[in-house]
Amino acid sequence: MRLHRVVALLSPPQSPFELACAAEVFGMLTPDAPTRYDFRICAETPGPLLTTAGYPMIVDTGLDALSEADTVVVPGRRPPAAPVPPTVTEALRAAHRRGARIVSACTGSFVLAAAGLLDGRRATTHWRHAARLASDFPEVRVDPGVLYVDHDDVATSAGTGAGIDLYLHLVRRDHGAAYAAQVSRNMVLPPHREGNQLQHAERPVPARAEESLAPLLDWAADRLGTRLTVDRLAGRAGVSGRTLARRFTEQLGTSPGQWLLRQRLDAARDLLERTDLPVEAVAARVGLVSAINLRRRFRTGFGTTPGAYRRAFRQIRQEGRGPVPSTHTVSQGPAGPGNP
Repeated sequence: MRLHRVVALLSPPQSPFELACAAEVFGMLTPDAPTRYDFRICAETPGPLLTTAGYPMIVDTGLDALSEADTVVVPGRRPPAAPVPPTVTEALRAAHRRGARIVSACTGSFVLAAAGLLDGRRATTHWRHAARLASDFPEVRVDPGVLYVDHDDVATSAGTGAGIDLYLHLVRRDHGAAYAAQVSRNMVLPPHREGNQLQHAERPVPARAEESLAPLLDWAADRLGTRLTVDRLAGRAGVSGRTLARRFTEQLGTSPGQWLLRQRLDAARDLLERTDLPVEAVAARVGLVSAINLRRRFRTGFGTTPGAYRRAFRQIRQEGRGPVPSTHTVSQGPAGPGNP
């Protein structure tokens, strides 16, 4: 399989951490996951590049690297609204015209906007800089309340953590849920956060350990095939349904029903990729009861059917190409409290 070429476009002063987040997802070699990406860096001018950590970083490749990229990553930059050289914007536009996927993390969205790649589109950035992005680029429909926005060819994320969420989302699109889970497990991270989740909790995450949702989430994830209801989750946590809903909003930015539905759909996607189980059996294993319910939820959540997803995934794996058909443009819709 030909490696997917990812090139990170850096600008001074570059945050090493912002770059490292992309390098960890796309460039780390691990013994338990096959190599799928070829990760490189470039800058407008090769040579020493100033960093926010006080030391220079040696970049040996110029903008020519973008002409061979399958995905271009633009990490966060400082200051966000600093002028973008015309050579950089033109190189990005040329890469986009050629078919490369252009991705920004955090304030890298200002670079994409300067190149005109976000005109007329919904996009996001770090909540602290959202007003400035909207003011400087009125053609962009800035949404400051989400983790990331993916248009297939162009994608933007909020802060650094949301950038990792977007990268893992793209890995999932490129190579499926099982491979993305391997990458996230190596990074000791949750495998997936939906892009429409809140950028930050409405209230601070509770400091008391007994209020953490982590034990409940682990318990529920191991029992997706059983009848899990919000009331049962609340009973397990020893709180009322209202208190449980409040904690989900505070800590995860979503409701218990929506979280549970997402876990079931992700588990279904994993089974469709790894097994030959009939759709009816997949539905039963993940707690969606019937093939009819699974198909309805799958189409609402991912814009395709379980059978079509399985066929497309296997064809792509056989041919050694990607990505898996887009699964993010349609919202999940409401989830019922009894059987999400």
